[in-house]
Amino acid sequence: MNKETPPLLEFLEKKDISLKSLIHCALEMFVPHPGVETEEKAAEMLREEFLDILKDVNVSTLEVAAFRAQEDAEKGLIPGLTKERFMGRPGLVADEILGIAIANYIGGARGVFEFVRFDQAKPGILKKLGPITNDAIGGLVAGVSSNVYTRATKNAQVKA
Repeated sequence: MNKETPPLLEFLEKKDISLKSLIHCALEMFVPHPGVETEEKAAEMLREEFLDILKDVNVSTLEVAAFRAQEDAEKGLIPGLTKERFMGRPGLVADEILGIAIANYIGGARGVFEFVRFDQAKPGILKKLGPITNDAIGGLVAGVSSNVYTRATKNAQVKA
């Protein structure tokens, strides 16, 4: 890693989540918008936005907390949450709340809208992650994706 690599990206890479996999996840839900008409343009803009957002200590804190919670839940260490209940998930909503909080922090209401899309479809890397981490990473991808579309649309309107 070079000194330009955001520390959160280094953390995620240790969890087998690369920048490429985050971009691929976002591109699976790609919808052309003014200013971002092609997947190639979207990939470029997503990379830039991910590298910026992955420097945010608040995003880092929430993402790391999700991974720690996932690990504790898998070991049955969260009070009142048995491993069986965690894997069956009846009544567990903390994972969704965490994903929504991350998406909202990054992209506001638009980020939350994107989170719902990503949470329902579970594209790319989200399919491979656990119940808590898939929502935390889903919130990250949704917030970043929302920011990209919002910025592209604004830039296209300015040029028009």
